[in-house]
Amino acid sequence: MTKIGILALQGAFAEHEQVLNSLSVQTVQIRNRQDWETHFDLDGLILPGGESTVMGKLLHDLDLFEPIKAKIEKDLPVFGTCAGLILLAKTIVGDQTKHLASMDISVARNAYGRQLGSFVTNADFKGIGEIPMVFIRGPIIE
Repeated sequence: MTKIGILALQGAFAEHEQVLNSLSVQTVQIRNRQDWETHFDLDGLILPGGESTVMGKLLHDLDLFEPIKAKIEKDLPVFGTCAGLILLAKTIVGDQTKHLASMDISVARNAYGRQLGSFVTNADFKGIGEIPMVFIRGPIIE
């Protein structure tokens, strides 16, 4: 069975876990170095949305930065959403900060406006009816 780790330091890790579980994919939350070492046989890793600065700091504080970076650079498939994308980017526009820097992309934070501009609404979706929609002000890959 496929086993996907989800970085669970901060942010939207629970939402990723719910979707993967609904697809019958085994998940494990990575919260500290012991979790990482116990589940080193992962088939992939998700870096969720949240606050990239906080997540980057916690990666270092919890001694997860180097082992995760090394495994990604070796062979671990990784998926980053929002803050996770920023953690993976080699370049952050207007910022000298480097996190994992393992994906050859340049990202701009808050490319669609500030986080306070995010909103939730209901709208009609053709053929389905009214559904809830969440619009976040996330980064963009330049």
